[in-house]
Amino acid sequence: MEKMGEANPNLDEFFPEKKRVRNPLVPVGALITAGVLTAGLISFRQGNSQLGQKLMRARVIVQGATVALMVGTAYYYGGNPWRPR
Repeated sequence: MEKMGEANPNLDEFFPEKKRVRNPLVPVGALITAGVLTAGLISFRQGNSQLGQKLMRARVIVQGATVALMVGTAYYYGGNPWRPR
């Protein structure tokens, strides 16, 4: 009988690599997107709507770049990012 909290060694064959190992730029892009969004919301709250608009436009550009990275990675790995090369 297995104890609670013991790792199942057979699960390693299902997850040979994690997604962030394949493309570390996607989480970085997501963090930058969240940072720009937060800065834009703070500037709106402080009443600086002009800066807020610029930051929201920058967020859209950064978010689009992140999505492009995700699509490019999926295309590069043939639609299956976990398939070993």
